[in-house]
Amino acid sequence: MVQNPRHPLNSSSAATKRICLVTHSFYESDNRVIRYAEALAERGDQVEVVALRRSADDPRCERINDVVVHRVQDRFGKSESAALSYLLPILRFLLVSAQWLNTESRSRVFDLVHVHNIPDFLIFAAVPAKWRGSRLVLDIHDIVPEFFASKFNASSRSALLWSLKLAERVSASLADHVILANHLWLEQYTSRSAPAQKCSVFINHVDRSTFRPRPRERRSGAPLIVYPGGLQPHQGLDIAIRAFAILQQKLPEARFHIYGDGSCKTQLIALANELGLDECVKFFHPLSLREIARVVADADLGVVPKRADGFGNEAYSTKIMEFMSLGIPVVVSETRVDRYYFNDSIVRFFQSGNVDDLARAMHEVLTDQQLRDSLIRNATEYVERESWERNKNRYLELVDGLVARRQGSGELEPARRASRPVKSP
Repeated sequence: MVQNPRHPLNSSSAATKRICLVTHSFYESDNRVIRYAEALAERGDQVEVVALRRSADDPRCERINDVVVHRVQDRFGKSESAALSYLLPILRFLLVSAQWLNTESRSRVFDLVHVHNIPDFLIFAAVPAKWRGSRLVLDIHDIVPEFFASKFNASSRSALLWSLKLAERVSASLADHVILANHLWLEQYTSRSAPAQKCSVFINHVDRSTFRPRPRERRSGAPLIVYPGGLQPHQGLDIAIRAFAILQQKLPEARFHIYGDGSCKTQLIALANELGLDECVKFFHPLSLREIARVVADADLGVVPKRADGFGNEAYSTKIMEFMSLGIPVVVSETRVDRYYFNDSIVRFFQSGNVDDLARAMHEVLTDQQLRDSLIRNATEYVERESWERNKNRYLELVDGLVARRQGSGELEPARRASRPVKSP
């Protein structure tokens, strides 16, 4: 790893592509962005990422596994609770990213700019590059109108929701291609914002070079439950903490470790203290992708307690396949999206929002060795089929097709759009 390179991409070749990924996130923790960037760099493309900086200790520019990461804006916390406080830093990031792309594309045009939401309208940062001939991909990690309606309790008829749906349509029209994170959103998105032939689905395929079974570092025999991710209302961590309080009555040595930041963190800590769980429910700062893989590998159980109302019902959780790839059984809320992709032979479902049912599910998986072995075995087969290694060529072909169209025309072949993953029987 080389920090602060003066000229991060000082060699060029007509055979390689120059590609930029723009994300209002921390690159080192963003599984989806890392997969794309490293797949491109691995084959020899020149890849740069415009992202956020998590702490003052992080360098402004850093090369990570042949990907040059430019941290153009600081974000030393994720505690926004009002729409305006959330929006203003995003608008600033849009302007800073646009200025960066405008400057950097003068000497050599980016062949492709891959913009990751949230928000959709971040694609406007790539307009200067598009003027010079770059192809634009818009990647929908989270479908924005529903996400914001859930986050800020906006009604379906609010001006906020109307404006976000308008921004979604305009952003989609600016993109040369749109990627969505699951098939449910594909149906919704193409019904209101973009034609189906312009869209592809790439679920959050797990990178098995990072998330792989490994020897345990933990020596304690106490059961350990882990949750890594955002701490927003739709994630349902309050449900998990209340269920853990019930579980502890049967398994008093059990521990629950939560890694992440978000608008609910303060309330969740207060809830754990109120329930007398401050010694066994521990909160930790977010970790990089590779660090969290090492930590989760030491767990006995993963939990994904999303609410099945609104946004959480259709938001695909990357954590599920990461747990499975590490050989950790996982208890999952029975949401529409998770029932679409998984079944009872792969994960242990519980009724969404039901504290008692979640407590029963956690106890069952922690104490029934036959069930644990079956879940781990079937999940391992599933992630093998749905690994990034088996799917990344679809993305590389998509990039190559879009770049080739800079000198031609025509639509992408339908084969590049993902089929639904096959569940285990």
